[in-house]
Amino acid sequence: MLKKQRAEIVMTELEKLYPTVPIPLDHKDPFTLLVAVALSAQTTDKKVNQITPKLFEVAGDPFKMKELEADEIKYLIKEIGLANTKAKNLKRMSELLVERHDGIVPQTFQELEALPGVGHKTASVVMSQAFGVPAFPVDTHIHRLMSQWKLTSGKNVVETEKDAKKLFPRNTWNKLHLQIIFYGREYSPARGNKENDYITKMLFE
Repeated sequence: MLKKQRAEIVMTELEKLYPTVPIPLDHKDPFTLLVAVALSAQTTDKKVNQITPKLFEVAGDPFKMKELEADEIKYLIKEIGLANTKAKNLKRMSELLVERHDGIVPQTFQELEALPGVGHKTASVVMSQAFGVPAFPVDTHIHRLMSQWKLTSGKNVVETEKDAKKLFPRNTWNKLHLQIIFYGREYSPARGNKENDYITKMLFE
């Protein structure tokens, strides 16, 4: 089976499973999405969703967030990994959003990635989910499944993202990356039972 055929099967089956995909991180606007995605590094979405309501109650916009001390932010997010670094990044990110962008989250990759704690993946999530710009954020689930389905030989998420963008139509990217994440969690976990991973079986049996 050709790589393109495997990609078609993946898209078809994921569309059957997940015709609509909710955004996994709770948010109310581009700023709260940006914060939630930045917090989700090396932390589960579920955990982030547990701690953000209190954080956003206190600092739901960059003007309020920048007024908090890093230690105050750290206290509000202390249950998640890398809380110390993330707290400092959130404070500085908010200061720069106010200084450079009048408190409005910018809508370009370059400007987003210039903010502390915002890498390419975080910028891609915000561009796709907040602004509808085609992007293909690659996390560990996507990297693992793309390799498993032999749709990439990428050694890292950067190479896997390039392969995904070549392989899948641009108008599917924003939805498809979420569909793959949901499939990975539900049917093909990194550690655990892969008995239900029927897409992999379809492709290689």
